[in-house]
Amino acid sequence: MACRIYPFLTCILYSFSAFLCLYAHEVRKSTESYHLHHTHTVQVSSLLPSTTCSASAKGPNREASLTVKHKHGPCFQSNKNQLQVLNHTEILLQDQSRVNSIHSMFYKNADGNKLRESQATTLPANSGLNIGTANYIVTVGLGTPKTDQTLAFDTGSDLTWAQCKPCAVQCYNQVDPIFDASKSTSYTNISCPTPSCSQLTSATGSPQQCSNSKCLYRVRYGDGSNTTGYFSKERLTITSDVVDNFIFGCGQDNEGLFQGIAGLLGLGRGEVSLVQQAAQKYSQFFSYCLPSTTSSTGYLTLGKGSEISSSLKFTPMLAISQRKSFYGLNLIGISVGGQRLSIPTSVFSTAGTIIDSGTVITRLPPTAYNALRTKFRDMMRNYPMISSSVPIFDTCYDLSKSQSVSIPSISFFFGGDVSVDLGKVGILYVLRQTEACLAFAGNRDPRIFTIFGNEQQKGLEVVYDVVGERIGFRPGGCS
Repeated sequence: MACRIYPFLTCILYSFSAFLCLYAHEVRKSTESYHLHHTHTVQVSSLLPSTTCSASAKGPNREASLTVKHKHGPCFQSNKNQLQVLNHTEILLQDQSRVNSIHSMFYKNADGNKLRESQATTLPANSGLNIGTANYIVTVGLGTPKTDQTLAFDTGSDLTWAQCKPCAVQCYNQVDPIFDASKSTSYTNISCPTPSCSQLTSATGSPQQCSNSKCLYRVRYGDGSNTTGYFSKERLTITSDVVDNFIFGCGQDNEGLFQGIAGLLGLGRGEVSLVQQAAQKYSQFFSYCLPSTTSSTGYLTLGKGSEISSSLKFTPMLAISQRKSFYGLNLIGISVGGQRLSIPTSVFSTAGTIIDSGTVITRLPPTAYNALRTKFRDMMRNYPMISSSVPIFDTCYDLSKSQSVSIPSISFFFGGDVSVDLGKVGILYVLRQTEACLAFAGNRDPRIFTIFGNEQQKGLEVVYDVVGERIGFRPGGCS
């Protein structure tokens, strides 16, 4: 009896063993396929700065596109080499100063949560990295006759300002000639005290000040930089479009870390921002695509134009009660390598989220960042980790011995059933070939706002529809 059962059992065991082998093989194939579809495999050399100028990107309205180049990048041959080029440590230290300043404005949660045809004007945007600022820049015309001025555009600021002669106290070095209001036929000072001058309170947080019946402005930034001057009106030229009686700051005392740029273009939600001042022309609608490298260009487009891309995904734009200049988002989740992280939505809603073109590195709540970091490290375990040379980063790798690297994909999930896949350039911040770091940071306090920074916005078309109270995202926006 036992002799008859033994071959039968042997057959069963053999079959079961074959099944397990086959199952393991299929699981391995499935896992390899999964990781293949949820990672970015790129050449390490492609993550390093390029010395070759790439083709310019153009926005939706190509006829009104103005090409903007690096002042010290490969797309622009300049003899103005006296401008200081920031290194990564300085850029990130300035970024932390900006974040500290934003966080100091509010400490609690954010409250809150038709289109019309309009004209559209496109200004290709360019990384300002090489002219002494970590922001993105566009060139506009100021005055009559117009003089070109290169300004850093900022969705977190309302007031537009530019350095002005005679620089009564101090001006820093800039690429363009300093604006001379005395040579413009359209320049006027705003009187004080007047209702126009009182707009400064909401724009800068400072009460109106007067000097010889002229309205004065003063803005101080988180890194200690500041600008002071006359609150004025002037003609603003955006490609071929003109905005008359545009309210801006004509800076007479400008100090700090601006270097290279002529000033700042305010794209916030406040009443003196360009978005609001040109509302009749552009219907409070603008979009941009931030270039993925310092050797390429993107664009800033004002106005909707004739159509909106069907591939745009829109999520509700939330109001931020503590600081009305900012644009709020409802971030609800994150995935790494295609796997949704187990983060309660309350982690994000406790403080709220803003999107900011001026902040470099995305800041996340501690719980969310820890979950992202843990998963990312697990998927990058084949690469040697190193200590970071920059305090903001804690997950860095030496890629010098690798020709290519497989970077886990990262996606953000927003209200309205919107998922945004971040580009590969927004996942690793490459300081050098021997040091590439996870390009995110954690806030120290869970009550502090999440900030969706510009490093993670690279290559995306980001659309701000203020009237429709929504923000849209589209991958491949610069191409």
